[in-house]
Amino acid sequence: MTSGRTRRALFALVLILAYAFAAGGMPSLAPSRADASGPAVSGLIAAHRVGGSFRNLDPGYKRASFVERAYSFIVGGTWFRPENRVAPLPEVSPDTRALRDNGHEPTVTWIGHSTLLVQLDGVNFLTDPTWARRSGPFGGLIGVSRYTPPPVSLEDLPPIDLVLISHDHYDHLDEPTVRELARLFNPRFVVPLGIKDWLADRGITNAEELNWGESTTVKGLTIVCTPAQHGSGRTLLDQGRRLWSSWVVIGSRRFYFGGDSGYYHHFKDIGEALGPFDLAALPIGSYTPREHASPVHMSPEEALQAAIDLRAERFVGIHWGTFGLAREPYDEPPKRLAAEVERRGLSPDGIWILKPGQTASW
Repeated sequence: MTSGRTRRALFALVLILAYAFAAGGMPSLAPSRADASGPAVSGLIAAHRVGGSFRNLDPGYKRASFVERAYSFIVGGTWFRPENRVAPLPEVSPDTRALRDNGHEPTVTWIGHSTLLVQLDGVNFLTDPTWARRSGPFGGLIGVSRYTPPPVSLEDLPPIDLVLISHDHYDHLDEPTVRELARLFNPRFVVPLGIKDWLADRGITNAEELNWGESTTVKGLTIVCTPAQHGSGRTLLDQGRRLWSSWVVIGSRRFYFGGDSGYYHHFKDIGEALGPFDLAALPIGSYTPREHASPVHMSPEEALQAAIDLRAERFVGIHWGTFGLAREPYDEPPKRLAAEVERRGLSPDGIWILKPGQTASW
């Protein structure tokens, strides 16, 4: 059995590496305005490139190599180990009519993974939308299967005005999904540096890209690009070429979307510069194995600390329970989060674990 698993793992690794070398061609290393622009928000530092790649704020940041991470994922992933096999999460059928009719109440609906439908001041927006059945290259032809399906179809969403993208990894930027959103709604895509050109190559031109600290306005909401500690790249050839970020949305309420991030002091910086927040959406899954994950993925305990750093009144956990991406049991993240809330003596009222399709007012 072990030798069979090893053969399958090596075969999958060969597929991943073959795609990484074959897809997309060489990335552009043309200078970006990011190299000269300064932050538009006091207290936030703009991202900078070194040798054509963006860098994290932490000078000690170091991550395992792509090959080490790929092999660890293949032999340790939930799809490979029977003891960590997954089951669909129980879901709620969303009231799509109420969502379409809502023009004033701030709500958040968890679609799955890092995808949220957020309603604020009459504006409907999505975060890192993916309706993919499989997360991976070639439009999901190969990759990681989704075990909790989306609770609502794209066609049944309310009109989408805005889409926020945190970075270009397949589970956060799904090509078929963004193509269909552009066709159905023509929303404004607000993205980190480098992703606007990626969208344009696919015929999506209603887009604006920002560096950390820069902001824009969409239908009366102020959107601020804020730091994250992560990485980017869809192949071996474009690692770090496009920026990664978190996002702040300011209207009558303040919303923070963490995207995907390791824990660092940027959460305190954002909380001091733009907080307090009425709601923060933070990733709580894909934190194992820690020797590979800790630079770029928070544990549930770290996510709770990040919410405290942000000065968030409410915290909703995302990036779990959807794709078989990590080694931890698929239902472990909310259990660890609840245990940490109890250990710290905090009220659980503002710590939300939503079911897919569940809507909460904030």
